[in-house]
Amino acid sequence: MSKYGKEIFIGTVPVVILFLLFIGVNVIPIVFMAAIVATFFFMTKARNGMNIGSDRKSRSKAAPAYMTFDDIGGQERAKRELTEALDFLIRYEDIKRLGIRPLKGILLTGPPGTGKTSLAKASAHYTNSVFMAASGSEFVEMYVGVGASRVRDLFKEARNRAIKENKDSAIVFIDEIDVIGGKRDGGQHREYDQTLNQLLTEMDGIHTSEHPRVLIMAATNRKEMLDSALLRPGRFDRHIEVDLPDKKGRLHILNIHAKNKPLAENVNLELIAQETFHFSGAQLESVMNEAAIYAMRDESPYIEQKHLSLAVDKVMMGEKTDRESTKEERERVALHELGHAIAAEVLRPGSVSQVALSPRGKALGYVRHNPQQDQYLYTREQIEHQIMIALGGAVAEEMFYGGRSTGSRNDFEQALNMVRTMMDSGLTKLGIVDMQMVTKQELMKENASILDELTAATRTMLEQYRPVFEQSLDILIQEEVLSGDQFRESLERTKNIQIA
Repeated sequence: MSKYGKEIFIGTVPVVILFLLFIGVNVIPIVFMAAIVATFFFMTKARNGMNIGSDRKSRSKAAPAYMTFDDIGGQERAKRELTEALDFLIRYEDIKRLGIRPLKGILLTGPPGTGKTSLAKASAHYTNSVFMAASGSEFVEMYVGVGASRVRDLFKEARNRAIKENKDSAIVFIDEIDVIGGKRDGGQHREYDQTLNQLLTEMDGIHTSEHPRVLIMAATNRKEMLDSALLRPGRFDRHIEVDLPDKKGRLHILNIHAKNKPLAENVNLELIAQETFHFSGAQLESVMNEAAIYAMRDESPYIEQKHLSLAVDKVMMGEKTDRESTKEERERVALHELGHAIAAEVLRPGSVSQVALSPRGKALGYVRHNPQQDQYLYTREQIEHQIMIALGGAVAEEMFYGGRSTGSRNDFEQALNMVRTMMDSGLTKLGIVDMQMVTKQELMKENASILDELTAATRTMLEQYRPVFEQSLDILIQEEVLSGDQFRESLERTKNIQIA
């Protein structure tokens, strides 16, 4: 009905009612029936509007961004395993001929930011499947039965959309599945358990011979939290580890995110890939984005190497801050960082790239190290060297001030974690033991023994280079930055004097 039609209708109705009253007609039944019809009409219209809005929301959620496996870098092994599993959806006739049972579920596990959700989206494109995505938190409500109902609706909608779009398969992806798939403790009946039970029932009800075929994919950062009923064969048949990328993978990711960015000719992304050891794909994307922001701040038409180096520091430690510290604090921080740098350079020659006194994030100063080769296995000696480098800052403060400060807290956390790694790996005097069978007193005694021994060794080592502290302190206070070459020159002069 047009705008003017509504106005004419509204103006005509009272005139008709007055005319009927004038000629003696009882209009009460007519008005009553008209009210019922109008109420029914408006309720139907409102419900249709809500359904349309819900359908739009569902479509926007169900239709992921167009993505292929080529758009995902650093996960070649995971992509190979995943494409092999997805071939069960594509080559259905071949696996039927060989009597292979198709997979029902694929679980993607690994640290945050490694590309698990992107792999799920690319899987839908690879198999030409309908893609339905949901987060584990969407199924959790305070009202009993709501989560279970949403699980049923999700699988039902996946099948209906596959039929409607004339596709042979559908992929249902649940992110953060540990929210609803956690281990059941056998205690009081909970809404979480109802939701998990419904998910298990739906997975058991997936018949791989049906059309359209449904494959469920899920992602989690905490696989150890999942209930064993979910992990058994016949439910999540494949567990694919999506780990942090190696150097080659990091370079691939950086190249992908550099496609739409103007890089200077002298930019060396391989160097950035070396410096970003243990960075996830999300962090590497952030490095490229922050580098572009630094270039915009400098009003530079191109992203230069210095912008990328600053971006690595920002992603790793945070943005530079404007904190104003006292002269004593600056000297203490400078000596602390020089302690780390001297320990690192003595134990791993050529490792120091820069010593900086500028506050960044929560750190009042930092030591930037030269890129090291990716390493995944460590000997006891290598771990002890890492602990000594971590303790170098606190030991330097003790040498010049007779005590430590709160600035060593993170260093001590790193040292304790490395001592724990040594114990778990059987690299201490305790030998190969079950950590749960060793008393806390024994663990604390061994922990204290290791740290006391390494602290003493660090102090003896740094005392030999006391002149380096004194020579480098003034430069670092004035310039706020001491390059690795400057630092090594001072260190070499001290070594030559000692030899002479």
